[in-house]
Amino acid sequence: MNWSILLMECVILCVLFTVIVVTISRKNPLAVVHDLPPAIGQRAQELGLIKENQRSGSRVVLVKKIAAALIIALLFAITVYCFNDARSFADGFGYSYLIWTVVNWYDALVIDCLWVCHDKRVRIPGTEDMEAYQDYLFHIKESVKGQFIGLPVCALVGVLTALFTKI
Repeated sequence: MNWSILLMECVILCVLFTVIVVTISRKNPLAVVHDLPPAIGQRAQELGLIKENQRSGSRVVLVKKIAAALIIALLFAITVYCFNDARSFADGFGYSYLIWTVVNWYDALVIDCLWVCHDKRVRIPGTEDMEAYQDYLFHIKESVKGQFIGLPVCALVGVLTALFTKI
């Protein structure tokens, strides 16, 4: 295992993740309402700012997350195959799950707990007064869920990596 390559991949992905989230959140905080505590989504819906299908757990959000997971799995498989010399299911799964874990906890601790919980510029209009923005436990619980979500995604990376080896 080449730790320097793995570290570089983690740093690059955390930077890319930050750029994407910051850009989307600042441009339109409603675009990430499904990643905020449910009380904020409920208030945004009551204010007529979002529809039910934009809230966490809706079919639309679920389909978008599954599509994103499939794209992530493909990109991870290509990355670990090309840069980490992963040539088996175990290598593909292991490398990708390690990267997934780093980015997942970076999201929870840095993006969510340090930035979203404190930056008033990413608050949804009409919800600025809500204490739910400082719900650190919500973000930690979501990251624990994210670890479990990463299992099938990274298993798919393992399968794709093994398939790439046979091609």
